[in-house]
Amino acid sequence: MNKVQIEKNILIAIKAALLGGEDILDVYESKFAVEQKDDKSPLTLADKKANNTIVKFLEQTELPVLSEEGKEIPYAERKNWENYWVVDPLDGTKEFVKRNGEFTVNIALITNQKTELGVIFVPVTGELYFSIKELGAFKVCVNLDNYS
Repeated sequence: MNKVQIEKNILIAIKAALLGGEDILDVYESKFAVEQKDDKSPLTLADKKANNTIVKFLEQTELPVLSEEGKEIPYAERKNWENYWVVDPLDGTKEFVKRNGEFTVNIALITNQKTELGVIFVPVTGELYFSIKELGAFKVCVNLDNYS
């Protein structure tokens, strides 16, 4: 990927993480149910809403998305992907359920089996971390009142 594509993709990933975080906080501040996935780990409406928002936003890049909460994509189909997004829309669902604020939105762009860029967003604190392979890692604090 060239520099312009990388810059465009990091901005898209950041916006997707912020929008997903907004969905998570909407549920976090409400009364919500907890389901169990096949592996007995918890699943909430926040996981589902954030996943849908993030995946929909990332679709503009026309790159495939591999998400923890998304549809199962057979290895035979994804093994030859050169560029794709990896998403965990709500990493730390157990902590989300405990309402202790220790959960994140995680998005990474993989190119030829290596991380090209990544975003980690902490919705409760507004801390956003991002990295670009050629530039390094950065932290910014987002004003939670107007990041949508």
